[in-house]
Amino acid sequence: VIIDNFNEQKKKGGSLEMFMTEDQKKYYNAMKKMGDKKPVKAIPRPRFKPQAIVFDLTTNTKFDMSIMLFIGLNMIVMAMDQYQIEESFNAILDRLNIFFIAIFTTECVLKIFAFRWHYFKEPWNMFDFIVVSLSILGVVLKDLIEKYFVSPTLLRVVRVVKVGRVLRLVKGARGIRTLLFALAMSLPALFNICLLLFLVMFIYATFGMSFFKTVKHRYGIDENFNFETFGQSMILLFEMSTSAGWDGVLAGIMEDTDCDKPDEATDNPGNCGSRGIAVACLVSYLIVSFLIIINMYIAVI
Repeated sequence: VIIDNFNEQKKKGGSLEMFMTEDQKKYYNAMKKMGDKKPVKAIPRPRFKPQAIVFDLTTNTKFDMSIMLFIGLNMIVMAMDQYQIEESFNAILDRLNIFFIAIFTTECVLKIFAFRWHYFKEPWNMFDFIVVSLSILGVVLKDLIEKYFVSPTLLRVVRVVKVGRVLRLVKGARGIRTLLFALAMSLPALFNICLLLFLVMFIYATFGMSFFKTVKHRYGIDENFNFETFGQSMILLFEMSTSAGWDGVLAGIMEDTDCDKPDEATDNPGNCGSRGIAVACLVSYLIVSFLIIINMYIAVI
């Protein structure tokens, strides 16, 4: 129903702008103009013969396909890493990592040589240059850290740099770029819907702490997921906004047997649940958060 009504508003000319403020509409219109921009003028072929040969090589579709293949192989090698890996296998992975860095560095150098200063005018080329530079820096820093600092945390940070190479697939996949651009255009509306979801979660977290903070730990209520603090309540509600684990939480907060009853004489609230309040709170929260607000995200994107 939400998506159908949203599409009706789009036909009337409302589009995403009905979810946006005036400043966010300006951002949306700017992104729209960016998407309508004409293609960038082609890089001129150099006259110097060696540069011209390298230019023809690097602008060939087969060259780009081979680089994409190496990125895919690099992903497979990265996925082979594991906990408590054997030293011999780890040495093989390190050599393969250096091999891929050499391939991507060669690609970068060839393109700089062929494209000259035009190379740095293209944002994706700048991204490639940064990834290659960080990869080389990562290999150098890894040896220095192991030799002088011996810090496992620094080593983990250096190893994470390899992930940047995987992101280069976005450059070669036009469909992924289109999806990312659509996501960027939807960001203002998504931000407003996210704020609405936060307000709903805030209200229900307050309700949960008022009615269920003393509930006995059982079913979906435990030491990590409960309504005892605001932070834990928000985490639990966020989990349920994805429709995950709500049945266990409902069973835990509505169970009123095998528990300590409230004692007004000693001012003891007890640890029993409340069937009526639990059903009313949780069912209404699921309807508002999962069935309505989460579907707004789908409608906007």
